[in-house]
Amino acid sequence: MTGARGAGFPYPLVGTWGLTRLVLLLFVFKVWIFPGPDVTSDVTVIYQGWYEVLRTGTFPLDDVTWQYPPAAALAILSPALLPFLEYTSAFFVLAFLADLVAFGLLLYAGRRPGKSPRGAWAWVVGVPLLGPTVYSRYDVMVTAVVVAAILVGARHPRVMGVLVAFGAMLKVWPALLLVGTPKRKAWGAAAATAAGLALLFAVSMPGAFAFMTFQRDRGTEVESLGSLVFHIARHHGWEGQVLLNYGSVEFLGPYVDLVSTAALLLTGLAFGWLLMWRLLATRFLAHTLADAAFVAVLLFTTTSRVISPQYMVWLVGLAAVCLVFRGSRMGLPAGMVLTACFFTVLEFPVYFANVVGSDGLGITLLVVRNGLLVAASVTAATLLWRDTVSYATPAELPARAARTEEPLNS
Repeated sequence: MTGARGAGFPYPLVGTWGLTRLVLLLFVFKVWIFPGPDVTSDVTVIYQGWYEVLRTGTFPLDDVTWQYPPAAALAILSPALLPFLEYTSAFFVLAFLADLVAFGLLLYAGRRPGKSPRGAWAWVVGVPLLGPTVYSRYDVMVTAVVVAAILVGARHPRVMGVLVAFGAMLKVWPALLLVGTPKRKAWGAAAATAAGLALLFAVSMPGAFAFMTFQRDRGTEVESLGSLVFHIARHHGWEGQVLLNYGSVEFLGPYVDLVSTAALLLTGLAFGWLLMWRLLATRFLAHTLADAAFVAVLLFTTTSRVISPQYMVWLVGLAAVCLVFRGSRMGLPAGMVLTACFFTVLEFPVYFANVVGSDGLGITLLVVRNGLLVAASVTAATLLWRDTVSYATPAELPARAARTEEPLNS
């Protein structure tokens, strides 16, 4: 296959997508049973419970596990679009369709002149590596919106701004996409859309922004980077506990607040680095938007107090968009993210009991997965800096990039 528009039909790519997604559907519909705890319970119990509350016109104000921006209600209510299916089945079908939309966008973009099918392949391979969790959370829907926003960003900044704002109202993190665009139209459209959606939800549904308080009270989740301190400390007399707290399995006990604060500090440092990069960057190419978004979300995911398995879907989507652009330098960190997906499905759900128990296998899986995320973050940030800040000369543009990409102007 080539990147030319007239290339033949990509049978291997489409066939691999279809086969792997059939396997995922067989798992979520429990025709086959995936090892480990049942990952679909979030849909059958939590999402469906929220659905019953949301359909009455209010947010689940008494449920501290509701930690999402107001437009998340649309994702939770979306199974109503398929009234001929019961709730969980409809949700799985819609998650599958969101996956299909993201794949279709990456496939179409990758077959345009000067682009690459590597992005579509990254999506095809990365998503099933995470197992049935992908179709059991609404993150794949958010990621489809993000893929569309980045791919449309260079030519239609206002459309990108609208999509970014909508994505941020679904799950906050898509707001990070704006860090890599110099186009004021995108920022203006995003601000206007976000303000409009916020006002609409604030006046129409009580408790639209209660999620901010719930998020503030989160602790250190057992899969996060900071959790490794307590996994190891449990073998040296640490007296804390592992309990279900705020909707996730977290460490509770001595020094947890200190580690959680350290994680917030690391996130603040990541934000400071991004701000410095944005002020010093002088070269914005067509792939810079995707690369910067990938770096930003990598940094914030890796330093977060919580690294839930579904967060990896965001990184797979962003890595895939980067690889659509032949000029992107994110091949190595993208490969690290895909490898981390494999270790993610091992630590959850396959060997999650070992993770909760802090045994040797559980700790090893977390060290490898989180180590890959740290390495990917440092590598991607370094590559972005070299590509946009410390390149050889401002006038120098590699011949290949000149043929395949147009610069982005403010």
